[in-house]
Amino acid sequence: MDAHLINALGDELFNALRSRQTLAPLTRRYPHITLEQAYRISLQFLLRREALGERVIGKKIGVTSRAVQEMLDVHQPDFGFLTNAMQVDDDSDVSLARYNLIQPRAEGEIAFILGEDLQGPGISAEDVLAATQSVAPCFEIVDSRIDDWQIRIQDTVADNASCGVFALGTQRIDPRSLDLAAVHMQLLKNGQPAGSGLGSAVQGHPCEAVAWLANTLGELGIPFRRGEIILSGALAPLVPVVAGDRISLSMTGLGEASLRFVP
Repeated sequence: MDAHLINALGDELFNALRSRQTLAPLTRRYPHITLEQAYRISLQFLLRREALGERVIGKKIGVTSRAVQEMLDVHQPDFGFLTNAMQVDDDSDVSLARYNLIQPRAEGEIAFILGEDLQGPGISAEDVLAATQSVAPCFEIVDSRIDDWQIRIQDTVADNASCGVFALGTQRIDPRSLDLAAVHMQLLKNGQPAGSGLGSAVQGHPCEAVAWLANTLGELGIPFRRGEIILSGALAPLVPVVAGDRISLSMTGLGEASLRFVP
């Protein structure tokens, strides 16, 4: 896969986002695509977004819990970039059309807000905890530009880890003040239970997941920067959402978050 094809596929994903259309899986069209090539495709996708004025404000790890891995049939974490255009306000209306959402699914996560730079490899969970200024409850609305979520790890990495939008709850908590692995999340959709989970669902501890991401991106020469938002992965299975739905979550010791979806 040469540079021309890599850039062309990144452009395809960008155009799919803008037109709210999905693509046949890259892994079906190019069975020998590597993870490194998928990552380079994602960088071209990001470059096209930055050309519109978007700027990177954080990173995300996904597909960390066994429940999500089994749901998507992807058995290792993915990773991607967060931009300012992806962030929406807590307790706000999310327009599917405005944010180019195609087949969105909601997941509840613990978000880390960094107080110091981190540069992998060699980062430990303890390093992550020491560098974190605060944590917050978070909704990530993942979305795939791949037909019917028929993804393998290369598809989702190329597609910027299936990022859609995200919202942080208003609370900011010192992560040293509670056991993040023991945080319990309850998720509701239209007032009905839609999932629950513990912080330990994310690679045993959310700090372990963030350390993995710091080290994975560090090997690619990409640091975590002070002030960035790092999403640590879903605590429970993903919940499909459509216009008219309202979702909310509560996390012990962290607080609440909610979103509504409109056309």
